[in-house]
Amino acid sequence: MADPRGFLKITERELPARRPVDVRIQDWREVYAEADRGSVEQQASRCMDCGVPFCHNGCPLGNLIPEWNELVRRGDWGEAIERLHATNNFPEFTGRLCPAPCESACVLGINQPAVTIKNVENSIIDRAWEEGWVRPQPPAERTGKRVAVVGSGPAGLAAAQQLTRAGHDVTVYERADRIGGLLRYGIPEFKMEKRHIDRRIAQMKAEGTTFTTGVDIGVDVTVEQLRAQHDAVLLAGGATAWRDLPASGRDLDGVYQAMEYLPQANRVQEGDYTTPSINAEGKHVVVIGGGDTGADCIGTAHRQGAASVTQLEIMPKPPEQRPDNQPWPTYPMLYRVSTAHEEGGERLYSVSTVEFLGDEHGRVRALKLVDVERTDSGFTPVEGSEREIPAQLVTLAMGFVGPQKEGMVEQLGVELDGRGNVSRDSDYTTSVEGVFCAGDMGRGQSLIVWAIAEGRSAAAGVDRFLTRTETNLPRAVAPTDRPLV
Repeated sequence: MADPRGFLKITERELPARRPVDVRIQDWREVYAEADRGSVEQQASRCMDCGVPFCHNGCPLGNLIPEWNELVRRGDWGEAIERLHATNNFPEFTGRLCPAPCESACVLGINQPAVTIKNVENSIIDRAWEEGWVRPQPPAERTGKRVAVVGSGPAGLAAAQQLTRAGHDVTVYERADRIGGLLRYGIPEFKMEKRHIDRRIAQMKAEGTTFTTGVDIGVDVTVEQLRAQHDAVLLAGGATAWRDLPASGRDLDGVYQAMEYLPQANRVQEGDYTTPSINAEGKHVVVIGGGDTGADCIGTAHRQGAASVTQLEIMPKPPEQRPDNQPWPTYPMLYRVSTAHEEGGERLYSVSTVEFLGDEHGRVRALKLVDVERTDSGFTPVEGSEREIPAQLVTLAMGFVGPQKEGMVEQLGVELDGRGNVSRDSDYTTSVEGVFCAGDMGRGQSLIVWAIAEGRSAAAGVDRFLTRTETNLPRAVAPTDRPLV
């Protein structure tokens, strides 16, 4: 049982220190310093082990948060990682990248700072790796059934690991040259060093999962060939069709999608080349889009030595306190300052890009902006508010509109839902028998925690289909569940 007075004894919410800005922007290492274990145990003691733990409601994975908080409080870190791994294949990913809707749902957060759930989670898995507690778990028996997992992001990896451990022969197909999907080439090194992916891949290979890179299903391998070689196919390719901005001058040199810009920086860290072909060094950078991808562009531009960085958001500035229409335990849309924002730059709200302005060489030199007011019918320009800001590199970080339809999806002929995502039933089965779908490809752009949850749940559906019996694999969520954020 938790200490019933723990939250009264430890009243302050304490997180690991962030490395100084002037130090961290000189390298690509992770921003946070290593957490002190004594402090983490104290922070875990603030968990009240509520009779109704609403943090469970906030977590799509159903993480057993009060249980591993109490184990950490008692210093039983070895058992804590067992409870954490019971629901989450990759806590080192979620502990670094998830926005922690569990903390917004924390009961203590009603009138005090919430428990540092995300940091406790991260500390558990980091110590588990350090102590050698994370080992391969190969299956005792093989079923002889072959499964193709298309896409190696968090959904695909989670499903592949579950299915391999169930005894199936799993091959993960990735069209990029390395495994990891957006974890590899979309998430900057300073948010998650890629060694975390590499050691999980090593574990999965030791368990029996096969990885094939540089293969674009529907192009290099037809869907007919893929289905003929496997007993089931799981689509986990993500929502890779990006949202564009069809303003005048969009075709100017220097205007890129975020996912054209960010992978270049990651490839430098992988050692592919020394200088990225899209480089912010010495340039006035404008990031269009106020979400996490936009913040990733900001942090990347700082480390590349940008002259200035400006982030644009068409929405009004969010409030700093939870608004009445977003009550506990929902995830509130608040004004948040990420580590990238701490490092500098300017954030402009309620603005819209009217035009990209170019120079005589066809390169972008400035953006024409206008202030907007939000109305019931959309956004209305404010008369007389047009102005220009310098821009020599523009990144569009406006989100994604669904999966890529050309190639694999069209060839399979799977049905799409009203939002253009791959439609699934309660077992994550598509309209094509033997073909399943998990993660953003079916859900739409969402969180890493939802991707892992869907990958685990889809694995249960695939296992049930292959064995024609009730599966022992856990199912975290149904595809009809909607994200809190």
